[in-house]
Amino acid sequence: METKTSTFTATHGVMTNEVGVISGELELRTTCQEDGTLELAISYVGSTDVYTLPGKDYQLHDVRDHEVVHRMLATVLERT
Repeated sequence: METKTSTFTATHGVMTNEVGVISGELELRTTCQEDGTLELAISYVGSTDVYTLPGKDYQLHDVRDHEVVHRMLATVLERT
């Protein structure tokens, strides 16, 4: 299992399953299991509350892609 985190500012917000749109200083956390299952979580920086992004059953075909997918997600979410 490997976890990566990135902090970014979402000025227009990011949709979550639990509370709808959140914005501001956020932290993206992606966790890749050994079988390639990818878990996505997002929270406000410094908060213990963790939310999930819409969608389910995220799967990487190659666990070595975790870093690239994480960076791509953080970049895209920052632009929203």
